[in-house]
Parts: sequence; structure tokens; C-alpha cells
Amino acid sequence: QVQLVESGGGLVQAGGSLRLSCAASRLDFSSYAMGWFRQAPGKEREFVASINWSGSNTYYADSVKGRFTISRDSAKNTVYLQMNSLKPEDTAVYACAAARGGLSASYYRSVPGYNYWGQGTQVTVSS
Repeated sequence: QVQLVESGGGLVQAGGSLRLSCAASRLDFSSYAMGWFRQAPGKEREFVASINWSGSNTYYADSVKGRFTISRDSAKNTVYLQMNSLKPEDTAVYACAAARGGLSASYYRSVPGYNYWGQGTQVTVSS
């Protein structure tokens, strides 16, 4: 079955950076838009960023715009989330997801739009 496996989470001080990776297997990667979501304790899962099937356009939540960058490498079937200028409020479990389709990245900003999910990786930002 399809697998999405995240890595790269950890503990970082405020102002620091982390790079998350999500490796996809048993998936026709180039046919899927990819997204990152996060969920903090006691809160609902929220959209972070998405990228369309070709990597030609991206979309971000206002809370991370200018600090986070999503990208994809089709040769490695991997999507990345570069997180800079991290804040304590970025602390959450980050999960990647895959959505079959060829629409613009902005279309894929809600949970129901995704077909497959990873287990997530913990990101903790200390103040």
C-alpha cells in the first residue's frame, strides 16, 4: 500500500531552522499534489503548505508565509518543508499528505482533499 514517511523533526530554539522530508512509496508521485499539515495538542489539524503535481506552484498558510518553503523532488519521490525563523507556536506534529489531481496548489488546502497521510513527525520549538 501507499506509504508516506516523514523525517527531520526535532527540538530547536526559537529563530532556528528545520527541514522536514516526506518520502513516498507505491505512489505515482507525479500524479499527486502534496501538502503539509500540523496539529498541536488540543487543536485541530491545520494546513501549512501545498505544492502542485509538477512543483510549478505552491500555497501557504498566512501563519508560515515567508518563513516556510515547500518543494518536491520527483526523482526521489520526496517532498520537503524548509522551516526558518521558527516560533514556539510552530510546535506541533507535522504530517505530509498526498492528493491525486492536477489542480493548482491553492485547491489543496483542506484535509478532505487528500487521499493518503503520513504518521507525522514532532517539531518542538523552545523559547
